[in-house]
Amino acid sequence: MYLWSVIATIETYALLALSLNIITGYAGQSMMGIAAFYGIGAYAASIMTNAGMSFWIAAPLAMVITGLCGTVMGVIALRLKDDFLAIITIGINFVMVALFNNLDIFGASLGLANNGAYLFGTKMNHMHYSGLLLVLIVILILLIRKMNNSWFGLALTSLSEDEEAARSFGIDVSRHKILAFIIGTSIAGLAGAIFAHRQGIIFSTNFAFTFSITVLSMVVIGGIGTIRGPIFGAILIGALPEILRFAKDYRLLIYCLLLIIMVRFQPQGLLGEDSVLHKLWKR
Repeated sequence: MYLWSVIATIETYALLALSLNIITGYAGQSMMGIAAFYGIGAYAASIMTNAGMSFWIAAPLAMVITGLCGTVMGVIALRLKDDFLAIITIGINFVMVALFNNLDIFGASLGLANNGAYLFGTKMNHMHYSGLLLVLIVILILLIRKMNNSWFGLALTSLSEDEEAARSFGIDVSRHKILAFIIGTSIAGLAGAIFAHRQGIIFSTNFAFTFSITVLSMVVIGGIGTIRGPIFGAILIGALPEILRFAKDYRLLIYCLLLIIMVRFQPQGLLGEDSVLHKLWKR
């Protein structure tokens, strides 16, 4: 069962990395607080299931709630760019963690337990969650592929390259920015809902800023703006804790070093469009 737990964790990372990639990779927005929205989905779903609601209803509702919060973030993004937007998203992450840790509705520092999820009357285990996450990842990949081949995907790409040029071609920059945040954050909220019920109890520390950096590392190291990159990054960083058990206290330092090295020497990531590995594969 431990192996299924590790697999489910990696799949959760992949779902989160793909969601962040929509905002940062395709829309080109500086998002540094994805863990806040991951946490909103987790707590929202837990509160609803504790009130007697089925997980299968609570999870989509948590997704909607997180998407609404993402709308607010998208509106803020209209006024800010690059470093300023990154700082605001970092601040939001810290604010949400403080709320999770101090408000009784979120269980405060004691954490928030939930009633778990049931499938055909049987309480779901790590293997069930792994299967659910795999289905969601496949669906999300298909949707992203469809998005990339649509007008919406082309608009996001142009937005990430040059906002002014995109606006000059008649693209509604504001609408597309907000939609990117809504889609990305709502998927993160769904991942949070599944994580909360797989764990059984959640704490504010699960959604700290350091976790946002971890997810960002998956996207950047794997290959920003691609589908394969975030998935590869999730597998790599998801497996690293098992590989680096001897360096438990230094894992975050290792992530940061990898991130710096990638940004400096391979900004497109290991499997990005212009990466060395991708060029070798194409040859």
